[in-house]
Amino acid sequence: MKLSQAYIPTQKEIPSDAVIPSHQLMIRAGLVRPLAAGIYTYLPLGWRVMRKAIDIIREEMDAIGGQELLMPMLNPIEIWDETGRNRDFGDEMFRLKDRKNRALNLAPTHEEVICDLARKFVNSYKDLPQIWYQIQTKFRDEPRPRSGVLRTRQFIMKDSYTLDVDQEALNTGYDLHAKAYHSIFRRCGLRYVVVGAASGLMGGSGSQEFMAESDAGEDTLILCEQCGYAANTEVAESTIEPLETAASAALEKVATPGAYTIEEVAAFLQREKKELIKTLVYIRQPETPVMILLRGDHDLNENKLQTLLGHVIRPAHPNEIKQICGADAGSVGPVGVSQKLTILADNAIRDQKNMVAGANENDYHVTGVDIGRDAAVDTFADLRNASSGDACIQCGAPLIMTNAIELGHIFKLGTKYSESMGATYLDEHGKDRSIVMGSYGIGVERIVASFIEQNNDDNGIIWNYALAPYAVHIIPVNYGDEDIRECADALYRGFAGRSVAALLDDRQVSPGFKFKDADLLGLPLQVIIGKKSLAQGKVELKHRNTCTSELIDAGEAVVKITAIIEQESTQ
Repeated sequence: MKLSQAYIPTQKEIPSDAVIPSHQLMIRAGLVRPLAAGIYTYLPLGWRVMRKAIDIIREEMDAIGGQELLMPMLNPIEIWDETGRNRDFGDEMFRLKDRKNRALNLAPTHEEVICDLARKFVNSYKDLPQIWYQIQTKFRDEPRPRSGVLRTRQFIMKDSYTLDVDQEALNTGYDLHAKAYHSIFRRCGLRYVVVGAASGLMGGSGSQEFMAESDAGEDTLILCEQCGYAANTEVAESTIEPLETAASAALEKVATPGAYTIEEVAAFLQREKKELIKTLVYIRQPETPVMILLRGDHDLNENKLQTLLGHVIRPAHPNEIKQICGADAGSVGPVGVSQKLTILADNAIRDQKNMVAGANENDYHVTGVDIGRDAAVDTFADLRNASSGDACIQCGAPLIMTNAIELGHIFKLGTKYSESMGATYLDEHGKDRSIVMGSYGIGVERIVASFIEQNNDDNGIIWNYALAPYAVHIIPVNYGDEDIRECADALYRGFAGRSVAALLDDRQVSPGFKFKDADLLGLPLQVIIGKKSLAQGKVELKHRNTCTSELIDAGEAVVKITAIIEQESTQ
């Protein structure tokens, strides 16, 4: 492609609303342009990168027996009612009606469509297993689209689905996908880790995330550098030193005027935060109140709570807390709560004594609370967030926290969807059984943005051959000079003849302008053609990743550079 004919609108200024490097560079290098909040147009250069990532994904999915199909983005809402996810997705789901007033939605994912397909066309165990996948646009009405293409309202995903006869077969399909994902992300040149994760609205018996470590990541990981334990904070476990055993004391109701937060109560009573009971009230759908108890210096992990309860949850509203407990938030506790409700407590406060809790009366707290004696706890469980410095559950070494970008997520769905939608098969004995499913997603934009986050410098992007839109950037210092132009055109034709994608900067602009654009675009190799070097029969070859240069014979440049690309592409 010649730059004079290409639509690659580079810009020198950093966009005012772009905070993270990938967002800044994708706009500055002319890869994308925003249309509206969370909605982007992929320009020709950006779409070439996306297509290269898609090609890698497609090759690896085909290699494990995946069959590509394409499912509609527009769905009848009835199939989402069958699984309950029309309700569960809430405002994130785009809903609309057609001219005949039929309710429809734009699919945020496609488990329901797959189930509908399977229940119509999978009849027998002889029809299984199946691996179906697509690369398709998805829609989620993000409340706060941000971070460029990392969190958008419209995005492109590879989502695949396994259909199996039993759990053992599901495990096989799950492992095949895990291996394919390793190959995909390695081929793309990403640095990533695999962590345990929460299944969330997807449900099922287990899931793993493939995460690219990045300061721009919105997910937080807990890692052990000693044994390799890794988990998303949504599910991460850790061990902590128990509190020193305190002696039991009599319950005493004390006035705490104006003290409602853990910090305020601790300061007023001159107690440490860890000696206080943090009491929260949640509503388990449809409308069942649940009280949660944690140590005052710990935070609730909502994903762990939802997993334990097996229902969608939400924090109780202030008026609901007052109705349930007789006091406002900050003054509630497990002692003498008037309404019968389920009480769940974090393992860290099991058997703790002489603690402080709300008295269920505004501006009052109770001291001397013994968990076993004074709080009618129904269930103890791991409900807190693991933190940096906690001990690893596997080896005891201190844990660290790091930010990361989710690249892909794999789920063992089991029969969650097939049971609710009646997707069954006849086994070898003629008995109806629910199809056992797995679901596996990759965000294509996230591959591109994550690569840029991990591979850039002050001058621009640093592409590898796997994702680079072009492998070689030909830069004639003065394209108006006849000798330079002839050399540049000969190199351009030579690379085309060897199927090497090259970009030729044939614009009549200053050398400095060309060099800055070349480093911003970040193609792996730059061939610089200047009057002085060409007089010696040489051109300059610059490696973008190392910023090193060498002079090579102009007549041998195409052959030598092609060999370099072939060698480095396989490393």
